[in-house]
Parts: sequence; C-alpha cells; structure tokens
Amino acid sequence: MHHSLKQLLDAANQIILGKPQQIRLAACCLLARGHLLIEDLPGVGKTTLAYTLAKLLGLQYQRIQFTSDLLPADILGASIFEVENHRFTFHKGPIFNQMILADEINRATPKTQSALLEAMEEQQVSVEGKTYALPEPFFVIATQNPSFQAGTFPLPESQLDRFLMRIQLGYPDHAAERLLLTGQNRHDLIAHQPSCISASELETMQKAVTNVHTSPALLDYCQALIAFTREASEFSYGLSPRGGLALLRAAKSWAFMDRRDAVVPEDLQAVLAAVAGHRLRASNPDSTAIVAPILEKVAIH
Repeated sequence: MHHSLKQLLDAANQIILGKPQQIRLAACCLLARGHLLIEDLPGVGKTTLAYTLAKLLGLQYQRIQFTSDLLPADILGASIFEVENHRFTFHKGPIFNQMILADEINRATPKTQSALLEAMEEQQVSVEGKTYALPEPFFVIATQNPSFQAGTFPLPESQLDRFLMRIQLGYPDHAAERLLLTGQNRHDLIAHQPSCISASELETMQKAVTNVHTSPALLDYCQALIAFTREASEFSYGLSPRGGLALLRAAKSWAFMDRRDAVVPEDLQAVLAAVAGHRLRASNPDSTAIVAPILEKVAIH
C-alpha cells in the first residue's frame, strides 16, 4: 500500500512543482474520505492539482465550471419527457462521477452551491422526491478565488464545514517556476501518467486509516485543542463536534502516510491549519496565522 502511495506522491510532485506539502495534504484528505477546498488566485495550479489526483487515482472525473447562471439541475440532472415512451426519465448530471472538480465554486449563486451539500454529506442526491446513490468512492475538490475578487459569492459556514480541508498553493518558488517555464506542458504530462492506485487499493487504504490507533493521552490533547478554539478570545466561535472529528480523521490519515499505526501529537499539529483554518473566524484570514496561537498555548498532554 505504502509503495503505491509513494508512487502517487512522487508522480504528483513531478507535475505540481515545488508544492510537496500541499500535495501531501491533498492526498491525506482523500485517504480520510474527505472533500478538499483549494483557495487561491487564478492560475496557480488549483485545477491542475485536482486533475492530477483524479488521473493518478484512476477515478471517473468530471469538471463542473461554476458560473453565476449555473442551475442546480445542471449539476444534479433533470427529468426529461421522452415522447416515444410517454414518460419522464431522469438523466443524471455530472455529479454522478467518482471525483468532481467544482471549479470556481464561489462564482455560482448560493442556491447552486447548496446543490452540493447533500452529495458531499450523504453521498446521495434527492431529485423530485427520489434519492439516487452516488458512486463509490466519491470526492469533491472545489476551487475558489479569493473573496475580494469581483463576481464571487462567499461560501456559507455550513458548506465550508463539509470540506475536510482547505489548502492554498501560492506562487511557485524561483527554481520551480524556471522548470515550469522551460519544461513540458503540465497537461501533456498528466495525459501520459498511468494511475498509481486502483479504486480497490484506495478503499483498502481508507479502511486502514480508520484503524490507526488513538491513545487516551492523544485524545486529551485533541480535546484541549478543540476546547481552546471555543474559549479563546482570538476566535468568534470554535470548532464544532464535526470539526473535531475531522481533525482526528485527518491526523489518522497523516499518521498512516508516515507508516505509523498510532497518532502522535505532531500529526494533529501537521493538519490543524488545513482542517481548522476555514472553520474558525478570526481577524487574520490566513489559516496558518489563525491556528498559530492554538499550538503555542495548548500543551501536549
């Protein structure tokens, strides 16, 4: 399992240059059965990262370009009357794929954004009184532009909470950008990459993640981190129980990627910014700065 995982990370790092931490966090999120939000400026590789992961995992992939005129039916599907059969037949929308890229999700209206809520939480969609199961595995990777840019509709807290992690890519460093400028087109590289992990291997890894051990002392530290976010004056509100569960799931996945069968405090610290940054409200919008006082003031038990 870990050999295949290393192949995936190595291949992704050959395509997305100079971002090993962000790639590792993205893989960690998927192993924990979570959805991923990538927030950054246009053109820094958000879409490329999503497509790279889908290709390397061999998943059915569909990109949905979110715009202000996109409707929920454009995502979920709709019933269309068939004259020859004299009845309505439901035609599935692009949501019925294993990996969905919701590109520039905050350019769509809140009504359309909310069409993803049931799919992300329940892995099913309800249309016209009927419920349809989504494929297994099912991941949503959403990208969004910074809220200060024109034509954006900020995601409500309830929808942000459905994303296990939020990451930012940022500009490449000098060496990575030189390779981008002089190297092969990234999409051509992706097209020739074989999948590294099959769907069955991915499912096996996800089950292994759930079996990673958490000691009572580790849970004490996890609860102390959660309690600090609820009590400290730096935050308007703290992590919800769902946020706490997300933190623990991500830490288990991080430990699994390090080939350990038990979570250590450093695992919680490694994923805290990505898991908690979009769930907390503070004056500084940078997620790393948001979680910094938590790690400084909460002692390891």
